[in-house]
Amino acid sequence: KFNNNTIESAAEINIEDLPIEGKERESFVKIRVNQYFFRKTILASYDNHCCITGMSIPDLLVASHIVPWAVDKKNRMNPCNGLCLNALHDKAFDKGLITITQEYEVKVSEKLKKCHSGLTAFLISFDAKKITLPQRFMPAREFIEYHNKFVFID
Repeated sequence: KFNNNTIESAAEINIEDLPIEGKERESFVKIRVNQYFFRKTILASYDNHCCITGMSIPDLLVASHIVPWAVDKKNRMNPCNGLCLNALHDKAFDKGLITITQEYEVKVSEKLKKCHSGLTAFLISFDAKKITLPQRFMPAREFIEYHNKFVFID
């Protein structure tokens, strides 16, 4: 594949130009205030389990917004705009590679189905499976409809 060249040569990387040390700098960042409350509410509603896989490792669980945070200021803290997902499914959901249907089933994008790897096979294995619904704060159908229409890549 590289015609017996080094990776540096094939990628046209000049070793002399590589930074020698990692540096830090200070910057100002926006922080989502009350995000912790949203997370606690969502995880508690799903009994600290991913609604797709059932994973229960809190450090790997995310309170995922169905309608993205940046899109709908009014519903940022609305627990009916949240799903408890593991980090992998959260990323796939945010990128539109998976969605939740109006019947509360996982739907996997055709784009993802065309990829062939162990990781995509894991994601695809949940296609058409029902999610575990929360004890409180059912995901609102209008938010799911938004995700299907504007985020999901079919």
